[in-house]
Amino acid sequence: MLQTLIPAESLKKADKMLFITHLALGDFTYLQNFFHAFKRAHPQLKLHLWIDEVRRTSDATQWRHLEKYALYDWVAVCPCFDRIYTRTYSPALYQESLIAARQEHYPTVVSLATLRPHRYANLARSISPDGLVIGMKNLARFYQPHHSLAYRKLDAAILPCRARCDDPQHISDIYAHWFRQISGLEVAATDRLPFVDIPAQWQQVAQEQLSTWGFRNDATGRSKLVFINPYAKTRKRCWPLERVTALILAMKKQNQWCDSSFIVNAVPQELIQARRVISSYRLERTELFSAEENFFQLPAILAQCDLIISVETAVMHLANAVHVPVIALMRQKNPEWAPIDRANSTVITAPKRRDWVKAITVEQVMKVIP
Repeated sequence: MLQTLIPAESLKKADKMLFITHLALGDFTYLQNFFHAFKRAHPQLKLHLWIDEVRRTSDATQWRHLEKYALYDWVAVCPCFDRIYTRTYSPALYQESLIAARQEHYPTVVSLATLRPHRYANLARSISPDGLVIGMKNLARFYQPHHSLAYRKLDAAILPCRARCDDPQHISDIYAHWFRQISGLEVAATDRLPFVDIPAQWQQVAQEQLSTWGFRNDATGRSKLVFINPYAKTRKRCWPLERVTALILAMKKQNQWCDSSFIVNAVPQELIQARRVISSYRLERTELFSAEENFFQLPAILAQCDLIISVETAVMHLANAVHVPVIALMRQKNPEWAPIDRANSTVITAPKRRDWVKAITVEQVMKVIP
């Protein structure tokens, strides 16, 4: 029998449990399946989730943006969790959340944080001084004695997956490895595909937006709808807007795409610049989009499209979740983050390992467009 990090008897007796993680949309796209499966396996457990904001800052001008992180909209409707800590983006709110979490007296705390795991070992033990604390653990160097001291606060450590260059594991395989160690949970590959349940309200909003743009169905049938996302959190994963416009112009010259409509995704802070660039090319049937009000605006629009072209960010995973074919533009560095649905995904990788996504050309994309 598999010896798990949380003893089976402890799981049966426990009434609640806290997971700590630093989530991004892409992480939750795959992790949610494991949280759902864990809850089904242990229905008596009240699962609580601490989402730590790695961008935590004392700069009050950034709090409004951090407070409206789109991920929170998605996690909030997840039925797995009875309590979610999201107010961790400022030092003061972090301390308030810490006090509230300590008052829960969690018997078990599991940290799934892979960035600076020593800090989360300290956090987990601080929240649960007498409970079972499990977390990630990196090799502590001789010049990092504080890391070793932090890891001593763990009762057990989650072992990392062994990387294989010839057959890199998908991120969902890595998550499966974690939960197998934690509790013996097994989630079949077919149950790891991403999904998103879009509320009817936001489906209606998407329909109204398409109608406003003139991208709605008509009696003659609608033209194809293409969604292009060139933005990611880091510049290394972004694709130049000028290349987006060149791609649209190239697609419009193809018979099967000449009457198509295009939606270009832009993060809120880049909207002004994106509008300037896109408008300078006077592209017909092309509109800018940004999910400024709620996360579900994004998958609701994606679900209406015929093709999604995206750099390596949450959009390419959400494309799989709404079952729309996707062309993913990626670096070589993180193959484990490729879209999981291979039948509906085409991955274009930058030629060299050190290359940024911008090394991918319009011609490369055009070659794989159906």
